[in-house]
Amino acid sequence: MPQPKRTPGGDAVTDLVLDLFRLNNQLLSAGDRLIAPLGLTSARWQILGAIVAADYPQPVAWLARNLGAHRQNVQRIINDLAKEGLVGFETNPHHRRAQLVVLTKKGKQIFNAAMRLQAPWSDSLADGLTAKDIETAHRVMLALRQNLNAKDDADDGDRNPAVSSIFGA
Repeated sequence: MPQPKRTPGGDAVTDLVLDLFRLNNQLLSAGDRLIAPLGLTSARWQILGAIVAADYPQPVAWLARNLGAHRQNVQRIINDLAKEGLVGFETNPHHRRAQLVVLTKKGKQIFNAAMRLQAPWSDSLADGLTAKDIETAHRVMLALRQNLNAKDDADDGDRNPAVSSIFGA
């Protein structure tokens, strides 16, 4: 099947996205290994981090939105974290059914322990790179996210099945 023609920018974005997929898989695997002694996975760590990063307790749907994840997946992980005593729930004064998710004392301790492991690990990942290069890569990723969000906002809800299957949308 002949490949569609892309602009040079489109070719560069395609190559970048494919490498980002590979990098994401590697980061998740490395993160799993790093924090396995704490009884965490990368997915659980990511959820704990989203709770910590929020300025105030948020419902699952908001945490999922901030992570760019599906609410059902985040809910499943939060339920598991609650069973382990790492998160708890508070009444949401704005919505009777959407409880607010909060870290427990044990959750804070586990998250802090994970971050103590993460600091030297991230320092080693930066070896051979300048902070300026990393900041440039970060700006490019943020711009791509903004472009993707703008495209999603412009869509009327009809998704192209070919794009959905390739990019997991």
